[in-house]
Amino acid sequence: MAECGRRGLSLLEEARSRYESLQISDDVFGESGDDSSENPFYSTTGDSNSDNYTEKNPDDAGAGETRGQSCGPPGSLSNGQAQEEGWSDSLQDLSVPHYQDTHGPTQKMSVTATAMDFFQLFVPDNVIQNMVTQTNMYAKKYQERFGSDEGWTNVTLTEMKAFLGYVTSTSVNRCESVLSIWSSGFFSNRSIALKMSQARFEKILKYFHIVAFRSSHGGSQGLYKIQPFLDSLQQSFSSSFRPSQTQIYVHLKEGPGPDGLDTLKNKPQLHSLVAKQLCQNLAGRNAIIFTGPSITSLNLFQEFEKQGIYCCGLLSTRKSDCTGLPQSMLINTEATQQRGQSHIKMRGNLSIINWYNKGNFRFLTNAYPPTKEGVIIKRKSGEIPCPLAVEAFAAHLSYICKYDDKYSKYFIFHKPNKTWQQVFWLTISIAINNAYILYKMSDAYHVKRYSRAQFGERLVKELLDMDDCSPTQ
Repeated sequence: MAECGRRGLSLLEEARSRYESLQISDDVFGESGDDSSENPFYSTTGDSNSDNYTEKNPDDAGAGETRGQSCGPPGSLSNGQAQEEGWSDSLQDLSVPHYQDTHGPTQKMSVTATAMDFFQLFVPDNVIQNMVTQTNMYAKKYQERFGSDEGWTNVTLTEMKAFLGYVTSTSVNRCESVLSIWSSGFFSNRSIALKMSQARFEKILKYFHIVAFRSSHGGSQGLYKIQPFLDSLQQSFSSSFRPSQTQIYVHLKEGPGPDGLDTLKNKPQLHSLVAKQLCQNLAGRNAIIFTGPSITSLNLFQEFEKQGIYCCGLLSTRKSDCTGLPQSMLINTEATQQRGQSHIKMRGNLSIINWYNKGNFRFLTNAYPPTKEGVIIKRKSGEIPCPLAVEAFAAHLSYICKYDDKYSKYFIFHKPNKTWQQVFWLTISIAINNAYILYKMSDAYHVKRYSRAQFGERLVKELLDMDDCSPTQ
């Protein structure tokens, strides 16, 4: 079991490192100082921009360098090669075809719909019943091996909902220990503590499982104990809401199979596979996706364009696959540049942009015309001109910050030791946040305008089947 835990943690660490370039500061316009220094796009210092290659004078070459040596990243093209491949300073207008899908909620909810109704769009009774079945199976097998537990009786659907309600309450009260509900301390809550004894809650917590036993077809997948729930949740997210542009999820695979992580020693290949998994349902819709440096590449963008998927991505000579891109756009010049100054080259529908804002930032896109300008508004500096693609990139990544500001504080605070349980409660938190978003888009919101905190409190009481489900004002 310890080995399984270590393997699960290594998977999560790999996922974190895979997306490290997408960590966003709380200020998308680069005015937050030190807090934004880890982000290559929003940092206000030139030292942490998207490129660290510098144009060198051949006369200054040292003993280890030869005149004419390439200063660009591996795979990039010299000026002559870039011209031969069709990269040009001549810019042309382009337009992305209209998005080929409707967007928004797929189901019209009643004006009397409750918090539970919205939550069960994602976690319906049959999913909770499966938790009941698997928990009882695990408890039986555990006791057959380690001895009977006289205090245990099979859990019911009502008890499992209450169990979920108790743990969810930590997101409302912001208390890491769910057992504080039955204490006499600050986080005690006698009104809900009476629905179940602490001893019974701890018994359910001890045996709680989503998948009690590994399937004979489960292989070595580290998250097998939760994968069916993740698949079900992703399906319910997709069927309940149609996004206007992007739909993102993470599915981790390991093992020696043809699509396993063990076969992907080459990082660009790994990042390309991740991007294709994220976008596998977007083909033919003319969607626009925004990518971080580790995913941005000429080959991937060209492949996506053939599928009717358009892209706008940040480039980094350290993290991006720069194969086929012109060196002249990837190296820093010693010439003085003004904030907002940009240089663009185009090949077909693809544009590579070098934009200066206290440092050089580079973008690759086929989703926005290089001839159109945008602007980034900074609290301290006012307006800074930029190509439209740069404005769009900043605007869309700001949604991540807005989501974090509004909803991350309502994540479940309960901190289990087992990795699969950590993932489970994280996804339950996301499901509740999504339920609230759908609630705000429904007619029910116009009847009772619950805040996110009130919605969470109401959901807890409904899971506990309490007569008075009115949230505290």
